[in-house]
Amino acid sequence: MGVLGRVFLCTALCLLVLVGPAESFFHKKKEKTPTTEGYFKKLGIEKPEKQILAPDFTLEALSGKRISLKGLRGRVVFLNFWATWCIPCRQEMPTMEKLHREFKDQGLEVVAINFRESKKEVRKFFDELGLTFTALLDKEGKVSEEYGAWSIPFSYFINRRGELVGKVIGYRKWDSQEAKAFFQQLMSERQ
Repeated sequence: MGVLGRVFLCTALCLLVLVGPAESFFHKKKEKTPTTEGYFKKLGIEKPEKQILAPDFTLEALSGKRISLKGLRGRVVFLNFWATWCIPCRQEMPTMEKLHREFKDQGLEVVAINFRESKKEVRKFFDELGLTFTALLDKEGKVSEEYGAWSIPFSYFINRRGELVGKVIGYRKWDSQEAKAFFQQLMSERQ
C-alpha cells in the first residue's frame, strides 16, 4: 500500500468506528459526576455504562521487557492504540509526551500500543519524535482487537483500581489545560 493509500486508510479508519468486544459496555451515561463531567464533555471522552476491570494483557516493550496491564495497577493508565503510518497519531504523540513528562512522577502511566508493526519501525518513530513513554508491540493485533481499537488513534483511560473509566476516538491535544485537569482528577481519586 502506497503512502496515499495509508493516509486514506488512516483517515477513513479515524472516521469509522466498528463495534468490538470492549465497546459493548460503552454508551452515554445519564448520571453526572460533578467533579469530572465537564472534562469528559470538553475532551469528547465517552464514559462506560459501568466501570469494569480493563482486560489484562502482556506485551513486549521496545526495551524487550514484557509488561502487563495488571502490573500497572495503582497508577492511572492512558492506553493509546496507534501506528507509525497514522498522521493523526504522529500529531498526537508529542502532546502525549508532554503529558507523560509532567505527570509520570505523580502516578500517570502513558502506554502506546502499536498496531502490527516491527520493533525497528516503532523504535525509529519514537527516536525521531523524542518519545520516552512506554511503547508496546501488538504484533498480531490481538490486544487491539480485544479492546475494539479498529480506528486509530484510539485511547482508553484506566483508573488506579484497573477499571475502564473512558475512551476517546481520534486525535486530541493531550497537553491542553482541560486534559491536564482531567488526568489530575483521575490521579487524585482513591485507589
